[in-house]
Amino acid sequence: MREFTKSRKLDNVLYDVRGPVVDEAARMEAAGTHVLKLNIGNPAPFGFRTPDEVIYDMSRQLTECEGYSNAKGLYSARKAIMQYSQIKNLPNVTIEDVYTGNGVSELINLSMSALLDNGDEILIPSPDYPLWTACATLAGGHPVHYLCDEQAEWYPDMDDIRKKITDRTKAIVIINPNNPTGALYPREVLQEIVEIARQNQLIIFSDEIYDRLVFDDAEHVSIASLAPDLFCVTFSGLSKSHMIAGYRIGWMILSGNKRIARDYIEGLNMLSNMRLCSNVPAQSIVQTALWGHQSVENYVKPGGRVYNQREFIYDRLNAIDGITCVKPKAAFYAFPRIDTKKFGIVDDERFALDLLREQKILLIHGGGFNWHEPDHFRVVYLPRRAVLGEAMDKLASFLEHYHQ
Repeated sequence: MREFTKSRKLDNVLYDVRGPVVDEAARMEAAGTHVLKLNIGNPAPFGFRTPDEVIYDMSRQLTECEGYSNAKGLYSARKAIMQYSQIKNLPNVTIEDVYTGNGVSELINLSMSALLDNGDEILIPSPDYPLWTACATLAGGHPVHYLCDEQAEWYPDMDDIRKKITDRTKAIVIINPNNPTGALYPREVLQEIVEIARQNQLIIFSDEIYDRLVFDDAEHVSIASLAPDLFCVTFSGLSKSHMIAGYRIGWMILSGNKRIARDYIEGLNMLSNMRLCSNVPAQSIVQTALWGHQSVENYVKPGGRVYNQREFIYDRLNAIDGITCVKPKAAFYAFPRIDTKKFGIVDDERFALDLLREQKILLIHGGGFNWHEPDHFRVVYLPRRAVLGEAMDKLASFLEHYHQ
């Protein structure tokens, strides 16, 4: 019988955010062990619920959603997203510049496949959301990681960006608000990135899925609003802001100078048509979700559940000897530093596995986010404070004796 092997293209694709540590947790659970999962930003398991009006609206429209939509999405959904882009001050956006997807993840894959040929370079932050690196690699491109500076609120290091641009660089990716660090980039930082992109004729891809999960009355600025003369692709969706990760509804918006990207847009349209369309029932609730009551606002203000859990995890992490953490400004995540000399850590994946096996806590090591030192890990602070407190107690107890 013929034996089939994985494509050679996959040999260089890493996606450790769902890799060996998560696989070990699954084996433990299959054997009957309860594992506390602080590894993934899926709100549903932690008691966050979809707004009632969104569920009601979908239920009323299901019989109208049995067929395909336009490849880019329902007119009503794209119109609502276009209007949202106007609120965010994205320039030169029409309804034809809006593409819906089965979550932002599908659209990242589509956008990289349309852009990159073998050897093309794309600048991606380190740490990153690893799907960007994986999709760029799978498309045949070469991801080049620029550093984000922990000492400067995890903002991108502009000098490092400039050093890594070559004549093969086609685009730069930013993730703002950031996963895994929780950073939120201010206007002046975004303007510096725009100027670098302008000088080097780069496309800007901006992942903004957490743009409505911002704390402390801070302002989220879409980088595309600062770059009307450049070609920008902006990604967002409802998975996080409306606690409906399982519905799989995201979008991307083309803006700015689309004339210089005509061939690229033609490729996007072809790939969109090939997959027919995204989830139609999920598209049907975009208008209600974007323009109805925004329950997320109650979560992120003082006294709100996500806000309080952010405060709690920040305090508890920094209280553990050997751990320091920059305070997250947005999203669901903290990216603390661990003192590698104190604990003798040379392998952060091993650290995550050791913690999992001893304390039954699942975290993702920094290497899973293309961070190249063994000194960080990501914590998801979606669980309630009692659960987070138990996890921090166990982490502190583990570190009292841990040494690699």
